[in-house]
Amino acid sequence: GVSLLKDLTPRSLDSLVSFGERLSTRIFAGYLRSVGVPSVQHDAFELGITTTDQFTNGDLLYKESIDNIRKNLKRTAKLEGWDNLVPIIPIVTGFLGQGSKTGAITTLGRGGSDLTATFIGLALDIDEVVVWKDVDGVMTTDPRVVPSALPIPMLTVDEAAELAYFGATVLHPQSMQPLLEKQRMKEIETGQDFDKEYIDFKVRVRNSYNTEAPGSIICAGARDMSDTLLTSMVLKSGVNMLDIVSTRMLGQYGFLAKVFGVFEDLQISVDVVATSEVSVSVTLDISKIWARDLDEDELSKLENSFDGLATVKLRTNRTIISMIHNSDQSSEVLARTFRVLGNLGVNAEMISKGAFKNNLAIIVEESVGDRCLQELHKEFFS
Repeated sequence: GVSLLKDLTPRSLDSLVSFGERLSTRIFAGYLRSVGVPSVQHDAFELGITTTDQFTNGDLLYKESIDNIRKNLKRTAKLEGWDNLVPIIPIVTGFLGQGSKTGAITTLGRGGSDLTATFIGLALDIDEVVVWKDVDGVMTTDPRVVPSALPIPMLTVDEAAELAYFGATVLHPQSMQPLLEKQRMKEIETGQDFDKEYIDFKVRVRNSYNTEAPGSIICAGARDMSDTLLTSMVLKSGVNMLDIVSTRMLGQYGFLAKVFGVFEDLQISVDVVATSEVSVSVTLDISKIWARDLDEDELSKLENSFDGLATVKLRTNRTIISMIHNSDQSSEVLARTFRVLGNLGVNAEMISKGAFKNNLAIIVEESVGDRCLQELHKEFFS
C-alpha cells in the first residue's frame, strides 16, 4: 500500500515499525519454551498499554494503562507441554501502545522500550526494574571525554532526569516518568511530601557486557546525601546562547512574558535561563529546533521577532556544563568550580540553577568544554 500510494503517514509508519519488535518477542518466547522455560509473548497494545493518538511519539496514559496491565498480564498460564497452570515469564514488546481514540498501533518515541519496562514495574508494584545497557551504570561523567569516570551507586530520579536532559544518554528522561508517577501516587495516598523520603521503587541500570558490575540504582523519592558533594557532571555541546536586553525603561512589567511568547510563537525550546528586570539570557538546543546551525534567514526571523521590544545578541558554539550536586553544599561546589575555571583561564558566560536546586549549569565556549570537564572531574572525584 505504501509503495503504491507513494505516501507514508505517521499512522502507517507506527504500524510498519512495530513488526520487528512483534516478531523478535515471538521468536524469543518460542526459544525459551523450547529450552524448557515457560513463557508467553504479549503485544503491549493487546495488554492495554494506552497512549494519546500522537503517532510516532504517543504519550502514555497512566490510569487506563495501569488498570489494563493489572487485569491482563497474568503470572501463570496453561501451556502446551505442561500439565497444569505454571508460572510464566511474560515477553512484552517495548515502545508500542494503542491510541485511546483510534485504537491504532502507536509508538512511544525515543526511550520507549525503557519506558515500557519501568511502567510495567510500576503497574505491578514491583520493587526493582533492571534495564540492561552497554555501560556499568550511570557514570560520574562521559567516559569518552574522561576515561577515569566512575559508576554512581545510587541517585534519585530528579538527579537522573537532570542528567538525561542535559546530555547523559544512558536513560532517556521519558523512561523515568514512572518513578515520578510513583512518587506522585505516594504523595496523594499519604498526603506527605516524598521528595524528601525514600520510596521503594527503583530502576537499576546494568551492563549486559559486564554482568558482574552492580550497576546504578535510580530511586523514587529522596536518598541520603550526607556524604555526597557532587553526583555527576555532564557536557552538552552544540548550544546557542541568546542575550536579550529590553529597550524599555526599568519597571516595565510583562517583559519576560513577551520574550517567552516569541519563543512559543516560533516553537523554540529553551534549555537554561538567567534573568534580571531588563534582560534575559537563554540557551537554545539547535538539535531540537532545526537539527543544524541557524542560517541567516532564520536568525533574522528570530531577531525581528524582538523588534521594538529588545535588542538581541546570538552566540553560537557554546557548551553547557551541568553539575548535579548536593544543594545543601552549593557554596562549596561553586567555590571549587570557579577556582578550576580560573586556573584554566576560562570565563563562564552564564550561570543558572534549576528549580530542584541540584543543578548548576555553566555556559562556556565549546572549544574549552572538554578541558573544563576533565579538570572539574579531577577536582571533585580524584
